[in-house]
Amino acid sequence: MKTSLLTTLLLSGSLLLASSAHASLDLAKKNSCLACHAMDKKLVGPSFKDIANKYKGQNMQAKLEEKVKKGGAGSFGPVPMSPNPQVPDADVKQLVKWVLAQ
Repeated sequence: MKTSLLTTLLLSGSLLLASSAHASLDLAKKNSCLACHAMDKKLVGPSFKDIANKYKGQNMQAKLEEKVKKGGAGSFGPVPMSPNPQVPDADVKQLVKWVLAQ
């Protein structure tokens, strides 16, 4: 019985993580992030994986949330990040957390 319970808990956790990742990709699509960013290749802006790698181990959540909302330049070259004040704060928070987890 313990094995079945453990297996169920592990599978439930895996499904939750998978649905969370999918939900965040859906948020990225909904908020037009994919117009400039891709998961693993540079488009207009850096890939989500490049962003995660650059800031790995750093506490960048608040700073990147601000950059999404207000825009900015210089972190990944001369192309500026456009401001996105229309994106709800809750979406920004979830998106940045998701990007940093890549």
